[in-house]
Amino acid sequence: MAVERDYRKAIWVVIAYVVTMVILYFWPEPRDLSEFRELSLFIIIALGVGICFFLIGMMVTYNGEESKLYGLKSIANKWPAIKKPEGHVRFRTKMIWTFGILIVYYFLSNVSLYGLTGESLDIFSEFRAILAGASGSLMHLGIGPIVTGSIIMQLFTGAKIIQLDLKKAEDKAIYQGVQKVLVLIMIFVEAIPQVYGYLKPSTDGWMGDIGPGWAGMVIILQLVFGSYLVFLMDEIVSKWGIGSGISMFIAAGVSQGIFQGTLSWLPLGQKTAERYGLDNVVGENLAGSVPTGTLPKSWFIVTHLGSGLRDLTGGGFESIFLSPPNPLVALLSTIVIFFVVAYAESTQIELPLSHAKARGARGRYPIRLIYASNIPVILMSALLANINMFSLLLWSHKRLSTIPILGHNSRLGYFDPGSTSPTKGLAWYVSRVDGLQSWLLPLINFERYRGYVGDHSWWDILIHLVVYVGLMVVGSVLFAKFWIETTNMGPQAVAEQIENSGMRIPGFRRDPRVLKRVLERYIPTVTVISGAFVGLLAALADMIGTVGDTSGTGVLLTVGIIIRLYEEIGKEQMMEMHPVLRGFFGRE
Repeated sequence: MAVERDYRKAIWVVIAYVVTMVILYFWPEPRDLSEFRELSLFIIIALGVGICFFLIGMMVTYNGEESKLYGLKSIANKWPAIKKPEGHVRFRTKMIWTFGILIVYYFLSNVSLYGLTGESLDIFSEFRAILAGASGSLMHLGIGPIVTGSIIMQLFTGAKIIQLDLKKAEDKAIYQGVQKVLVLIMIFVEAIPQVYGYLKPSTDGWMGDIGPGWAGMVIILQLVFGSYLVFLMDEIVSKWGIGSGISMFIAAGVSQGIFQGTLSWLPLGQKTAERYGLDNVVGENLAGSVPTGTLPKSWFIVTHLGSGLRDLTGGGFESIFLSPPNPLVALLSTIVIFFVVAYAESTQIELPLSHAKARGARGRYPIRLIYASNIPVILMSALLANINMFSLLLWSHKRLSTIPILGHNSRLGYFDPGSTSPTKGLAWYVSRVDGLQSWLLPLINFERYRGYVGDHSWWDILIHLVVYVGLMVVGSVLFAKFWIETTNMGPQAVAEQIENSGMRIPGFRRDPRVLKRVLERYIPTVTVISGAFVGLLAALADMIGTVGDTSGTGVLLTVGIIIRLYEEIGKEQMMEMHPVLRGFFGRE
């Protein structure tokens, strides 16, 4: 069936595109396109903006009664994607795909971007654990574009800007298809500013001969290739494997960081050791040899103290238990998070079920305390990572810093030269609270520990603490509500799932509307509680600190992901032995 379009509206889209490109050419001053760097950058911007306006034109010219997103249906249907398996996939096959993709991920995260210098800045350095990427590798962008695309679609759908009923199969298919298109756009949106601002191409070999502009394009192509591979690998795991590829990549990266942060014997280096005052504890000659990992570091400090207990109480105790990097309290915090999340995952409300036809066949439908899983925290952390990225771009990027009001505005975000973490402005107030040294130690003894917080006063620290915790809690609640509505976890979807499996709640009439009313007593409330709980737990873990610089959010996610993966494997084994259960779990 042909799509009805009014192509007269496309004229306004073309005019808007031309005006935009004229503004970009002359702002803040006319570009010198005789230079390779300016020419290549302008070509990329022209193509990127052109694609965006083309997609906007496809939506604007659509004349149907449905949502304007249906104008992109022809593109979404032809978009390259992993084909869903026809019929049941055996458990052994799923395990092979799952762990095979995990091995590929580890391999790609160790493949460095060709032509990148060591002077490059990683603007996502604080969010590496959440974005499941490795700095300077093909996985540099990690899951950032995927999660950002999901955030945009969820916010637009939740705010009713996108008029789609996700309970309808066709609307949901359009939603997922457009989200895939948006992911590719976000890959370019995140890659281009980094390459032409912070990821410096090499000047050696043929990369130097073709000029920094075209060399930047080579790096962008590598980032696009790696990021789209992440997207495809996530689809493979979701359709042919067990669990979620995004979750598995996060768990893999965080687990590696925890292992290294706990047991690594690699030395800190002289500058890092002096930064944290270790030269005053073990002596200037030995400071650079202090290991990175928590346990080796603690052992090294204890065995190299000059006067035993006196030096231990004079600074050694603080260096071992409280001071970064990887203090012992961070290891204890990581262990506590593990047990708290494990306990919370096992806490649930169980609704009794019985089979409508098979007398005596009974079961239970669990509604977990962490009902929305850890996805809300992933989305909220990715949102904060993007705020950090755009704040940095507006502060220091050659072109973006010239934007009136927003550009190079210290009230929005101030960054020290060579740093990717904000030190002042709104960006600092919403940035991650990183360990005890960023709040507790300065509040206990401000004069002694003020070096950790720069020029900030004690009330700045308190405001930062309250804003960050509040954002994590409120944001996680909102994303939890959006998430259950877009993933068939709401009361109506669950009621239909139970009804289709032939089960019912004893004492109630077998009717999806009745089931929905019963589930509405629990699911909305538990959704809010679960979002607030995981948001608060992640914020508290960040406040205490974790080993390996993995962030409290990363550890929280990893523990939950591993528990869910274990349960998914058990569920797959159960369905393999009892095929009749596939219908109850919504599988073929």
